[in-house]
Amino acid sequence: MKIGDILKYLEVWAPPEVAWEKDNVGVQIGSEDEEIQNIFLCLELSEKSLEKALKEKCNLIITHHPLIFKPLESLKLSKDPKAKIIRTLIKNDITLFSAHTNLDFTKDGVSFALAEKLSLTNIKFLKNIDSNQIKLVVFVPEENIDQVSEAIFNAGGGIIGDYEKCSFRLYGEGTFKGSEKTKPAVGTKENFERVDEVRLEVLVDSWKLSKVISEMIKVHPYEEPAFDVYPLKNKNVNYGYGAIGELDKALPRDEFLGFVSESLNAEFLRFSDGSENKIKKVAVCGGSGSDLLSAVIAKGADAFVTADVKYHTFQDAEHD
Repeated sequence: MKIGDILKYLEVWAPPEVAWEKDNVGVQIGSEDEEIQNIFLCLELSEKSLEKALKEKCNLIITHHPLIFKPLESLKLSKDPKAKIIRTLIKNDITLFSAHTNLDFTKDGVSFALAEKLSLTNIKFLKNIDSNQIKLVVFVPEENIDQVSEAIFNAGGGIIGDYEKCSFRLYGEGTFKGSEKTKPAVGTKENFERVDEVRLEVLVDSWKLSKVISEMIKVHPYEEPAFDVYPLKNKNVNYGYGAIGELDKALPRDEFLGFVSESLNAEFLRFSDGSENKIKKVAVCGGSGSDLLSAVIAKGADAFVTADVKYHTFQDAEHD
């Protein structure tokens, strides 16, 4: 199996297109064409972790935090630890791949894993991403509808939550008249034609649209397939920020804090004192959760567990 086969699987699960726009995810260094030997996983790549990867003969390293986050201006091998790491990776033909905020924002990603670590149930996104989906509408002769719809589905269209091959079909009549230059699949040129057609509607993630349209056109019988593209404001049920769920039973505040400490193996916790004495509905965010506080309050969470919070946001949470 090649490195690219593993990376393709990861990017279907956590598409780079859903990452924060200023993030740097994907292949940082190396090639996708090499055969996989061993894989090394770590939060971030340091000289110490790289030594262990070399010892284990790993030629693919997958990190959460990108090694290269901002554009590099120079590689001073004698002084810069990052430059030394890059040189070692290149010399040993090691591919470095990062899945950062795209892994934060995907279902069963970082925040969902944190929620599961806290034994939460009925886990959902705290706040869904919106405005990154397209409604594709294409008009297809009845006899070709299955062929065209399968091409769209195979290219990634029609996924809603845990359901795939989702579409809507409306039967009607299409009309057209081709010029003398045309070669119509139905009827004859320069003749007004009526055809039994299906209006096929499919939801498509915006980054998949180009491929979906290309595959649809390949199998569509018409010389000039008629289709419409509608940008949507819908919230995307497949991607979002943070997560929220419920404990099996409500816990007193101090017992909840002890439970969090034990579940996450965290010796120290810092917390603000909320208004609820019993904790049942819990929101989480695997990274910096400052910008999600208003969503936490709106969803009626009793507690919010996150990694980083700005000073004033931490104070604002007091008694909420």
